[in-house]
Amino acid sequence: MEQDLKELKAFLDEKVAQYNNPKFIELDPIQIPHSYTVKEDIEISGFLAATIAWGNRTSIVKNAKRMLAPMGESPYDFICNHREHHLKRFDGFVHRTFNSLDLLTFIEGLKHLYKDKNGLEGIFVKYQTHDSLQPAIHELKKEFFNIPHPERTRKHLSDPMTGSAAKRINMFLRWMVRRDNAGVDFGIWKNIPPSILSCPLDVHSGNVARELGLLSRKQNDAKAVRELDGVLRSMDRNDPVKYDFALFGLGVSEKHRPATRELY
Repeated sequence: MEQDLKELKAFLDEKVAQYNNPKFIELDPIQIPHSYTVKEDIEISGFLAATIAWGNRTSIVKNAKRMLAPMGESPYDFICNHREHHLKRFDGFVHRTFNSLDLLTFIEGLKHLYKDKNGLEGIFVKYQTHDSLQPAIHELKKEFFNIPHPERTRKHLSDPMTGSAAKRINMFLRWMVRRDNAGVDFGIWKNIPPSILSCPLDVHSGNVARELGLLSRKQNDAKAVRELDGVLRSMDRNDPVKYDFALFGLGVSEKHRPATRELY
């Protein structure tokens, strides 16, 4: 068993090296925050892009650009200083079930965080635990919607404390926290250790994880995230979420099936 895990780790490390490079950015929603250089612009554009990151990646990128274009060169400046008439620019915006009403609510939620709560990073720094950011996601949702809002919009910010895998927000956290020299993730949140990040779990990464024996739970939910985190942290205690690149690449780019590999 130990030898199998060692061989699997070596295989996954190879896949991390294959996908964790600037070429990854070209087709991924992470290209959106890579359009900016100011910390707050990176955070806000990344958060909004991650919020609509479900479905076809080409469509996600296209609509994320549409969503941010009316904010001009600085999403942060727009969020904090926009006037009521500026919001008409977003009329008609839609990405799947996320519409202009949801977007306007997110704009106001972000304004509340940056004006009153030390921004997105401030929430996660305050509520991180020694081994997890999942409770902090719960607190983010509470604080984010501590403004007048339509009930329908709440579904667009997941909460692991109610059982969700919270894939999109965990992906956003990987972007902000994880740091290496590969040029993909930003690593601009210095007060949160990458060791407590959780893997962004979706249908693709979940299927690959099960096929490789990394995950036994059948549902892609918060319990599955905890199980997968435990295995990935045993492979790399300091940077477990680097394996998201491997699971994603195998699931989406290679349509991975273990039966085709000699190792298994």
